[in-house]
Amino acid sequence: MSGIIGKKIGMTSIFDENGKNIPVTIVEAGPCAVTQVKTEDTDGYKALQLAYGDQSEKNVSSAMLGHFKKAKTAPKRKVIEFRDFDGDYKVGDEVKVDIFEEGEFIDIVGTSKGKGFQGVMKRHGFAGVGDRTHGQGDQERAPGSIGAASDPSRVFKGVKMAGRTGGSRVKTQNLKIVKVLTEKNMVLITGSVPGPNGSYVIVEK
Repeated sequence: MSGIIGKKIGMTSIFDENGKNIPVTIVEAGPCAVTQVKTEDTDGYKALQLAYGDQSEKNVSSAMLGHFKKAKTAPKRKVIEFRDFDGDYKVGDEVKVDIFEEGEFIDIVGTSKGKGFQGVMKRHGFAGVGDRTHGQGDQERAPGSIGAASDPSRVFKGVKMAGRTGGSRVKTQNLKIVKVLTEKNMVLITGSVPGPNGSYVIVEK
């Protein structure tokens, strides 16, 4: 599985050859430094470890500083492993956005936007109680009964209730690459890319 680490920049729109306006998300993809090559002989499986996003040495542990120096690269913020990476790479090489082609479909992994503590309508799409009736009170957005009585005398695990929403790992599949800007290390993608602007994402082929 080939891929690259990137950063979500924001949204814009472009016109295709037929003059149709297409909304796209801009992702800065790489360049990523190869910091480790894992093989069947040494590690029991094949994988490529990529690193992206420069950061100050004072914010990196001594162990990771030695790891980056061995790869002859500056300290990085994100280190991700890709199994069965296509191509022949060595430690110190760079993986760039040119591994992608316009028109191909990819998957994107990111951390969804955190929305804090939310009620059942926003968190789970409940419809609410509905029209007011006698004795209902102000219960339009309430969850209603959760079904527990003397039997089973408890609330089952997994019942949909209010709680913290967002901020979780999300994979969006089958997004289409509309344009690859090699000189700017950017790809323009149609579809929903998880996370806020400026967040790190993983683009998988």
